[in-house]
Amino acid sequence: MNSVPYLDPARERPRIRPFKAMAHMRKLIADKEDTEQVFHIIDALNGDHIIRELDAFAASEAGRARIRERRYLPPLLDDHDALRRLPEGSVGRAYVDFMEREGLTAQGLVDESDKFFKQAHGDLVEWFGHRKRDTHDLFHVLSGYGRDALGEASLLAFTHGQSGGGRGVIFIAWMGCRQIRKAVPRDIDIMACFREGRRNGKAARRILAEDVMALLEEPLEAARARLAIAEPVAYKKALAEISRLGEPRETLAAA
Repeated sequence: MNSVPYLDPARERPRIRPFKAMAHMRKLIADKEDTEQVFHIIDALNGDHIIRELDAFAASEAGRARIRERRYLPPLLDDHDALRRLPEGSVGRAYVDFMEREGLTAQGLVDESDKFFKQAHGDLVEWFGHRKRDTHDLFHVLSGYGRDALGEASLLAFTHGQSGGGRGVIFIAWMGCRQIRKAVPRDIDIMACFREGRRNGKAARRILAEDVMALLEEPLEAARARLAIAEPVAYKKALAEISRLGEPRETLAAA
């Protein structure tokens, strides 16, 4: 841990920039696949939250173990052949199924973030930020939230519950649910999904501190039970109600 600086002195002091966040939020609403805008929004609103989150992470025994390892996750997560050799029903097999079904790779998210993060700092804050980025799709698999617009917004609320803060993430989650609410009948309780995501994330054990390789080998339902990840009941109910209006993805894409 001592061989890598905790915080690069050359890092610019984080500032809260709400007008910048709103500008990038408008771009994200216009094109939900423009993932780069997420990084801009989080950077504009989070201030020094990631440093405080890393402080809490490093204070735990599991967090310190992950820091000592400092494993870079994309090569592990993108080795689908190896993950396919894990037992049926494992987290790893579910993860591969999810990524291939959605046409995603861990490296793809790295490439998107690299468009925004132009300067490498080589400190633990950077490593921690990468770990948060690289586990995003693993969070999808574990939490049960899909990649439809409501699932993404609910997952960000879940992530906020896990981290204990971060204005950028919760702003995107809230705005996402707000946009969806405008596109569906009022009797479909979209904001219940937002509240449930935060509640489920807060109640669960901290996924970021898990040994990812060991987690991938674990049976999915056993992992969810061990991590105390509750079923996303409100989200599934909202999707079922939306499905009566047409295909869920088509409906939510118009939000």
